[in-house]
Amino acid sequence: MKARVLSGVQPTGNLHIGNYLGALKNWVKIQHDYESIFCIVDLHAITVFQDPKELRNKIREVAALFIASGIDPKHSSVVVQSAVPAHAELAWMLTCVTPIGWLYRMTQFKAKSALQEGVQETVGDGLLQYPVLMAADILLYQAAIVPVGDDQAQHLELARDIAQRFNSLYGDTFVMPKTSLPSVGARIMGLDEPDKKMSKSATGTGHAVGLLDPIDQVRKKIMRATTDSNPAVDFETMGLGVANLLAIYQAFSGTGDDEMKAKFAGMRYGDLKKTVAGMVIEHLEPLQARYREIVSDPAYLDGILADGAARVSPIANSTVDLVKSRMGLYTS
Repeated sequence: MKARVLSGVQPTGNLHIGNYLGALKNWVKIQHDYESIFCIVDLHAITVFQDPKELRNKIREVAALFIASGIDPKHSSVVVQSAVPAHAELAWMLTCVTPIGWLYRMTQFKAKSALQEGVQETVGDGLLQYPVLMAADILLYQAAIVPVGDDQAQHLELARDIAQRFNSLYGDTFVMPKTSLPSVGARIMGLDEPDKKMSKSATGTGHAVGLLDPIDQVRKKIMRATTDSNPAVDFETMGLGVANLLAIYQAFSGTGDDEMKAKFAGMRYGDLKKTVAGMVIEHLEPLQARYREIVSDPAYLDGILADGAARVSPIANSTVDLVKSRMGLYTS
């Protein structure tokens, strides 16, 4: 029996090549090795206010991009989180066994709440409880493996802590998700700020290459990417911006290290950027064509999402029933 793998993306901002190379491409690679569940985590998105119409549109956009990127809906379950009520139900039960001190120590809560004025008055409780909902997402499906980046490692560790606490209080109930993960994809940095990870929430127009950016815009963004003061690629002294452009090319192309050095050593930056842009565009054009095909048939996408929810709901409901029974709650 294959181990179950779970991962997800919030339907906010615009998915970009960092999301693709860091997550989606890797999901496509591993999906047939596991029982795979890939989730659009819309309940997480509403920890801050979202325009309802835009959120609905983004949920469908992200789902379509999953499929366009190569997720096989016949094999993998593509699920909208809020379509499976058991996510929220389990989150409440886990909230009741999670010490609040654990949540106040979460670095993302401290960072995000600090960005809002009058912290105690304006920060929604959902921002504090977010990690418990993430733990519920994982534990709901008894997922053995959760491929996440470094920025989510603390949340995964908390999910393990919550599972361990629940199991110690009520008996063995949850599978302990592994922290030794399948290889995650490349860590892609911002084109304008190569010392910061490429982000969906960044506002700079030259920061990220969106998966749905017009091709001319893709080229312009890469041609304007930050490099360094050297005139050409020097693998011994290159700056972060040049290293990032090379990482993007290597992640898309699969080129080995020795071949990368042979190809790019001494290449002037204008030629480097043209080469990287060509490689990115070569991959985005078919992805965008497939995306347009998917969204042109709303019934097809709705069918995939309905099938995904129907496929995972028995697993989710079974876990909720087990947790209720363990805790002494009413079950019919």
